[in-house]
Amino acid sequence: MYLYRGLIVSPLLAGFFIVGVILLQRPHLQKLVGSSQAVTRENLEKNLKSDKVRLGLLKIMPSFGYDNLIADWVFIDFLQYFGDDPAREQTGYSLSPEYFEVIVERDPRFLDAYQNLSTSTSLYAAMPERAIALMDKGFKFLTPDVPKKSYYAWRYKGIDQLLFLGDAPAARKSFVQVANWASKSADDESKYVAASSQKTADFLSTNPDSRLARISTWTIVLQNVFDQKTRQKVIAKITALGGKVITNPDGSQKVILPNKD
Repeated sequence: MYLYRGLIVSPLLAGFFIVGVILLQRPHLQKLVGSSQAVTRENLEKNLKSDKVRLGLLKIMPSFGYDNLIADWVFIDFLQYFGDDPAREQTGYSLSPEYFEVIVERDPRFLDAYQNLSTSTSLYAAMPERAIALMDKGFKFLTPDVPKKSYYAWRYKGIDQLLFLGDAPAARKSFVQVANWASKSADDESKYVAASSQKTADFLSTNPDSRLARISTWTIVLQNVFDQKTRQKVIAKITALGGKVITNPDGSQKVILPNKD
């Protein structure tokens, strides 16, 4: 039996709930299988409206304890949405924050979602304020050690504040928070993040318009991009600021900072 807001719910009813969620996901699954219907702008707009309604329902429907499962499904759905380049070229990325909101509501400690959905919402949907507001909502449930390496969420916020809002003082505070949280862990990755974040904060404290701080921040994005089109966008941003991106023989990329800020 499950307890939901004071009500006892049977396993059978919970099962119906899961089936309901699967049915809500079915439109996207059908798209993946393929359809003989022509992909026109009109059809894409209809799909967009349908997806928005579906995401709205996922925000409010009871979970019966399956919040994490819903968040996982919605995240997979988002990856399919984001990766549909032909559709996104015509209708844009306006649903990115809607996916982000469902996930934050259902599983605010889903750290991987912060990176992907922050990038999609800020860089592609051009809604950095919405991305930051959603991250702030999730931060209420984060601590320096829960989930593991939760300091990354603060780093994504600092990136959005600096690169998309141009709010250097707010970004500096976020990077200081990253350094503070990361310094509480002893592993090499956390030490590196703490040091690099403190360095970025120091850049911003002496020069709020620092090109070096912005290139360093775009470098963070470049190190964590999950697709080629984002990689190309980020490299263009770094180059425009005077940085240079070099591809190593092993396929990794190195960013060379300009000599002067």
